[in-house]
Amino acid sequence: MRLVAVIDAAVKKPGLEDLTMYRTTASVPFAGRYRLIDFTLSNIVNSNINSVGVFASYPFVSLLDHIGMGKNWDLDRRKDGLFFLPISQKAGDQITVGSFAALEEHMDFFDKSRQDYVVVTACSTICQIDYEDMLDAHIASGVDITEAVGGGLGLNNYILKKSLLKELIRTHREKRVISVEDVVRLNRAPYSYGKYEYTGYYAIIDSIESYFQASMDLLEQDKRNELFLSKRPIYTKVKDEPPTRYMPGSHVARSLIANGSTIEGTVGNSIISRAVSVNQSSKVDHCIIMQKSFIEKNCELSYVIADKDVYVEEGVVLKGTPEKPVVLRKGERVTKEEVR
Repeated sequence: MRLVAVIDAAVKKPGLEDLTMYRTTASVPFAGRYRLIDFTLSNIVNSNINSVGVFASYPFVSLLDHIGMGKNWDLDRRKDGLFFLPISQKAGDQITVGSFAALEEHMDFFDKSRQDYVVVTACSTICQIDYEDMLDAHIASGVDITEAVGGGLGLNNYILKKSLLKELIRTHREKRVISVEDVVRLNRAPYSYGKYEYTGYYAIIDSIESYFQASMDLLEQDKRNELFLSKRPIYTKVKDEPPTRYMPGSHVARSLIANGSTIEGTVGNSIISRAVSVNQSSKVDHCIIMQKSFIEKNCELSYVIADKDVYVEEGVVLKGTPEKPVVLRKGERVTKEEVR
């Protein structure tokens, strides 16, 4: 075991504000039954890393409830395991990955870890990266910091020696750098930098539009097969619910539907989370409907993202576009009178 993992769960993406009013980016639901952090944590444990620090800023209640002590990722251990490390920075303070000010608040985590190398990552990149392979490439290259890239784009994944990270944390104020990502982007001397080319499927979630597109990607079987690999499973918090009920007269096509839902209307090209109700004569097309949302009769929704616990009253018609989907915030109630 050569790597310790740092998950920067405090990074705020301004373009995701409608989905992060009451949660961190890391706990944004994705693919019907997962959270964004599930893909990051799964990459870590699938790379045989069992010491993980999750650095989170407020509001982190949803995130803490989801990951707990890391049991679903086999990280609830006596030695090493998952460490939830809240930081004092306010929401919105941090926009780059690996904030030195945040990491500085928990230097004991690095002092006590036994690993020589650190992988620093965030939760805004969906991929299937192998950190063992990336570490081998990093060591072979002889550079100080290696960044994972896909198609020429940075994937917010970095590997460096733990001793170097501690040095950067201690000296970041005098050197006027704010994060690991900042150091790499500035190409700051005297350090050397390398790139690790990741060739699998990836999606960078930094806006409502990219979130919507990445979700719709999963309706294509080839892309879904690239992301969900049998040898590298994506783990999540297990919730036992009954199977989804498809009532007489319902019709479903090209959609992902989680358990515990009730479908009476028509659903196409959509992702439906747990315990969602789509009532009679309602049509849902190119939508993302999150947990426990309720769509009354005779509604028509297209290109809509409905956060958790949304209630859409009877007869509501909402139509967005692929470039600008309509976003219904968590707990929102939508009436015909409110829709223009």
